[in-house]
Amino acid sequence: MAPAAGDKFTFVITFDTDVSVDLIVDVLNSRTSSGGGSSGQSSSQTRYWAAISVTIPGNMLAGTNLTGEAGLTIGEGDTSSLAENLKAAIGDRSVIQLTLTINSVPTDWNNPDAPVAVSIPYTPTVAELNNPEGIVVWYIDGSGNAVSVPNGRYDPATGTVIFSATHFSDYAVVYRQVGFGDVAAGAWYCKAVNFIAAREITSGTGDGNFSPDAKLTRGQFLVMLMRAYGIAPDANPASNFSDAGSTYYTGYLATVKRLGISAGIGNNMFAPEKEITRQEMFTLLYNTLKIMGRLPQGDSGKTLYQFTDAGQVNLWAQDAMAYLVGAGVISGNNSLLMPTAATTRAEMAQILYNLLSSN
Repeated sequence: MAPAAGDKFTFVITFDTDVSVDLIVDVLNSRTSSGGGSSGQSSSQTRYWAAISVTIPGNMLAGTNLTGEAGLTIGEGDTSSLAENLKAAIGDRSVIQLTLTINSVPTDWNNPDAPVAVSIPYTPTVAELNNPEGIVVWYIDGSGNAVSVPNGRYDPATGTVIFSATHFSDYAVVYRQVGFGDVAAGAWYCKAVNFIAAREITSGTGDGNFSPDAKLTRGQFLVMLMRAYGIAPDANPASNFSDAGSTYYTGYLATVKRLGISAGIGNNMFAPEKEITRQEMFTLLYNTLKIMGRLPQGDSGKTLYQFTDAGQVNLWAQDAMAYLVGAGVISGNNSLLMPTAATTRAEMAQILYNLLSSN
C-alpha cells in the first residue's frame, strides 16, 4: 500500500558489530511545492516520493547503555512550529524525521563514535547547480533552532544530499548562498570559502570580507577545525590552557586539551594568537581525525621524503604529515612541503573543503 503524507515507518534493527544495515524507504513529502523553491509560485499540495537511504552501523548503540528491541522510525519532518524565517529558508525542500525507539518507545540517541549515513534524493534548481556548495543540511534541535551539519552536501554523482548523523532529530535540506567581497568568483579558493561559510564554519573577518591572504592564528584554526567536525566547546571547563583567556576560542581550547588533541607548546600554554605553521595545522588536523576515527584512507603513492624539504619537518609533526601525505591530503607545492611557513585563511578553507566534500 502506498504511504500517505505524514506516514512514518519503523524498522526493527538487529545489531552486529561487524555489519552495517542499509534501509531504503519511500517518504511522501506533503508540503506545498514552489517549483523547486525558485519561482515563488505555489501549487496546491504537490507531493513527491523520496527514497531515503539510511545506513546503520553495527556499533550504533555501543556505549549508550540502551538495551531492548531497537527500532528506527523514518518519516516526514514537521515544520509547522518553526520560526517563519526557518520555514522560508526550508521552503518545499526535504525535511525528514529520524527517531530511535527502544521497545517501541521513542528514545534519545547520541553516539559520536557511530555515525549513521543518510542519503536523500534531491533535484537542485538552476541557481543551486551553479553553486552546489550552498546546498546544506540543518538539524532542528529540541528548541526549534536550526544547526548546520558540516558534512552535509549535494552529491551530483548520485543526485542526492548526503550527511552523517550522530544523533537523531529532524533534518532539513536548505540552500545558503554566502559570498564575500574579497573572494573573486574565479579564485582557486572560491568554492572552498563558499562551502565552509555556508555551513557556518566561518563568518569571515567583518565588513563582508573573508581576508583569504591573511595569516591564520592557532586559535582561529582550532575553532574552524572544531566547527568543521561538529565538536562543541566545553561550556564549563574543569581545566584549560593558562593562556586560553575568556574569548571566542576559550571553550574550544578546553575541549582540545580534554580530548588530548593538543598538549600545547609547553608550560600549559597553547599560544592561540600566534600564527599557525603548516606542520602545526596538519598535526592538529591529524590528531583530531585520529581521535574521531575519521582519518582519510586514500593512497597517493607518495611518501614524506619525496619532498625536498622533508628534513625541515619537526619530529613531533612527522607522523601526522607522513600519514596525510600518503592519504593525499597534503600534495605540496613544487616538491615542497613548506612545514614552517605560516598558513593563510584560503589554504585552511581549501583543506577543510577537500576533506568535508570527499567523505
